[in-house]
Amino acid sequence: MQKNVSERIEADVAIVGAGPAGTAAAARLGQLGVKNVVLVDRADFPRDKTCGSGLSPKAIQALKELGIWDDVAALAYPINGIRIVTPGGKESFQSAGTEAQAMVCHRRVLDHALLKRAQERGTRFIPHFNATQTIEENGRTAGFIDREGREVRAKFTFVAGGSHCRVGVQPRPTRKVIQAIMGWWDGVPFTPHHVEMIFDDMVVPYYGWLFPEGGERVNIGITYEDDNHEKNARELFQRFLDKHYAVRLRGATQVGGWKGHPVMYSYDISDLTAPGKFIIGESGLMTHPATAEGIYQGMRSGMMAAEAAADILAFRKSEAEAMGEYEARCKRTFQASFLAGRAFRRALKTPMLDWMVGLGNHKLVKSTTARLMAAI
Repeated sequence: MQKNVSERIEADVAIVGAGPAGTAAAARLGQLGVKNVVLVDRADFPRDKTCGSGLSPKAIQALKELGIWDDVAALAYPINGIRIVTPGGKESFQSAGTEAQAMVCHRRVLDHALLKRAQERGTRFIPHFNATQTIEENGRTAGFIDREGREVRAKFTFVAGGSHCRVGVQPRPTRKVIQAIMGWWDGVPFTPHHVEMIFDDMVVPYYGWLFPEGGERVNIGITYEDDNHEKNARELFQRFLDKHYAVRLRGATQVGGWKGHPVMYSYDISDLTAPGKFIIGESGLMTHPATAEGIYQGMRSGMMAAEAAADILAFRKSEAEAMGEYEARCKRTFQASFLAGRAFRRALKTPMLDWMVGLGNHKLVKSTTARLMAAI
């Protein structure tokens, strides 16, 4: 029996997922003159998203290119310093003075700001659209359908549903997982405009963090490996808090409950295109393997996919040429830093960080801490 389709929408570009990848892609398409863009998401906006919410310098640059940085900066908390604690307990404070090197911007704010800019440039946003499968016709992706039978048909489909999205994405054997759990508190003492990164043996080769979200609120969390599913996230997080933040949390007020989420990544940047389809952001496993950062990679890959699609729609390039260039650009943009992240993860299992921090103000330490702050 043929399924009754309740609604059918036509677009030049249709995007599944309104996180930083999907909204940045939509905003960039609008910049490039592509107006018939449809963006769908399971949620309406503004909405909350579990995330450390750090914006690295590269993420800030992407927002500037999208013409939205001033709007975001007005609602974000500037970061100009970092506190690092090594596995051996050594501490290092580094400051860049009064100039902000990074920002913390709550995802409820960031994603909504990007969405609004995309809408201003012509994107049609459809909330409460739970896409269940792509539409495949004549060997190419031609859009997607939701569980209510609504169809969005498009010349090009962008898959931006995150690392757990199964719409238009095949499971990849190279996929790896970073576990994360975090919480929020008001009234925790902290050095203004500084983030904290705690490298402790209980979470190595990953880290714990404290990110201030304003004058009063901070988010604290940990990332860790658990390939064999042997660790209890809440127990591990409590041990981390007891060891590093017990005194500072005594007079604080917890806001809401703890939230956990796995982060997917791969060192292999590939399989990002197919006829009629671009995969962007975490759906393409483009998350940093050492820091679990995904906001910058999501926005940048979304922007690059938008540029490729615009070239095809304007007949400047063939589909095969533009898609090949998109995959090559993603590799050039992310591969080196991902491989460096793997090397850094391995180094954390040695006394390297303790040794470097022990050098105090040595220029090598300054360079390393600057890189860490840039990657939050």
